[in-house]
Amino acid sequence: MGRDGHGACRDWGAPETLSGFRPRESPSHAPPLAALTHMLHNVKHMAGDFEQLVLFSIFRLGPDAYGATIKRDIEARTGRSLGISAVYVTIGRLEEKKLVRTFTGEPIAERGGRRRKHVKLLPAGVRVVRESYRAFRGMVEGLEERFDTP
Repeated sequence: MGRDGHGACRDWGAPETLSGFRPRESPSHAPPLAALTHMLHNVKHMAGDFEQLVLFSIFRLGPDAYGATIKRDIEARTGRSLGISAVYVTIGRLEEKKLVRTFTGEPIAERGGRRRKHVKLLPAGVRVVRESYRAFRGMVEGLEERFDTP
């Protein structure tokens, strides 16, 4: 039953759900299109945990960022064992999100003349790295002393 005793929410006439949740705003108060576009843009550029590790590694490695160096960097810093395919699949996703760009380098004699596929952060990728780093620092601030306490 709604608050008016007739199964409807008195605020704007919408029926209650089984959970009892009633929206506080009328659907006519939806955000403007510009706000929705901004929200969708942010969702498009959100990075998952492993994507963030890859982005941090690319940022750290700079011009030396390619699949194998990214894999080694993440393994050394996290203690995780990775498959190279996980790195390349993630780079592909980041490229689809327009956070990175890949390009083929010059042939390398040590690699039998094969070329490396390098990865470069795009401006949107740099922004995501900065935002992720700030958010992480904010979340861990003040925790050091809790780890040192028995």
